[in-house]
Amino acid sequence: MRFVTFARKNQHRIGLVGPQGQIIDLAEVNRRYLKGGNPPFLASMQVFIEAGGKALQVARKAEKYVGGKSAEEQKKLTAAGALLKMSQARLVAPIPYPKKNVVMLGVNYREHVDEGAKARSLEIKYPEWPVFFTKPATSVIGHLGKVVHHKATERLDWEVELAVVMGKRGRDIPKAKAYDYVFGYTVCLDMTARDLQRIHGQWFKGKSLDTFCPIGPWIVHKSALTDPQQVRLVCRVNGEVMQDGNTRDMIFDIATTIESLSKGMTLEPGDIISTGTPSGVGFARTPPVFLKPGDKVDGEVERVGTLQIEITGP
Repeated sequence: MRFVTFARKNQHRIGLVGPQGQIIDLAEVNRRYLKGGNPPFLASMQVFIEAGGKALQVARKAEKYVGGKSAEEQKKLTAAGALLKMSQARLVAPIPYPKKNVVMLGVNYREHVDEGAKARSLEIKYPEWPVFFTKPATSVIGHLGKVVHHKATERLDWEVELAVVMGKRGRDIPKAKAYDYVFGYTVCLDMTARDLQRIHGQWFKGKSLDTFCPIGPWIVHKSALTDPQQVRLVCRVNGEVMQDGNTRDMIFDIATTIESLSKGMTLEPGDIISTGTPSGVGFARTPPVFLKPGDKVDGEVERVGTLQIEITGP
């Protein structure tokens, strides 16, 4: 199942991507055809995830109902507003304004550590423990969004990442049970102002400017991605492949990351954890390559989706 948040008539609604790529408006199908009324957990992706199994049950019923309809019957559902073509709706970030900062994992692919050290003439040193930083909710945008090339930076860079969306509340989560707490997966583009990153001596500021955390295009439920440690990540800039890696090359896998992050710190439904990027970023190239207004960036994670953004001027 692929869950989306989309804008329709100036209102955010949650949906499920159907078998033909159309959007199933979960609230509309549930109210009009499944006689399920208006449960509060269909109001937003955040409350949907918090509701757990009962929300998933409604989504599965809606998916089954639509999937059992003929092409002609699905046209009637479209006319009634219960189904939408992807082109009829504007996707926004799956969780448009997260309750907490998005947690990011730094230097989590060996080749990315290697290229960064080489570019800065530093000794190659791999982290012994996961390295965390965060991005504020104000940096989050969605699929086909505009990343602002702020005047504050002259060195705007890209990083494609697999992001984990938590589904259950937990603290001190053991590695063996980490996936029990996961709701699903999405794509994150960790946009980075390299010059700000360097002059401030830490990552938060240079990675937290407005629009610097594109997420989407949807959340894939964990049942559809049984092995997230064996998926390919690709980042393209204006159609040219810049990054091409695989999650199996992470230094700290997802389960280890969740175990480490949750030690003494409660993780909650809807929390987003982005798991680092492979090699191929702009600052480490010879010569360095940085983004400019008009550039288009695609971040693709195998079996999850492709997140597309465009760089715009300030």
